Amino acid sequence: MKPAMHPAIRRLLRANSDGLTVAEIASALDIVGEGLRLTLSRMPDAYIDRWLPAKQRRPCAAVWCVVVPPEDCPKPDTLAKGRLT
Repeated sequence: MKPAMHPAIRRLLRANSDGLTVAEIASALDIVGEGLRLTLSRMPDAYIDRWLPAKQRRPCAAVWCVVVPPEDCPKPDTLAKGRLT
């Protein structure tokens, strides 16, 4: 899967704050293929929030989320002797 998919995946996960499984992401973005798990694992802001119980002898499903950066993180005004004040 191409890195160009990262922004689309990121937007989708940010719009779904409770997270999505790989199957839900693939369905929403109309993605076919196994590269989605690898793509998610290579996104520095994506993480597995929790696992859903397995259904009918299938493996547990990971629910993926992304870190939402703060809207405003002001830079400190001064630097005194190497320490922030």
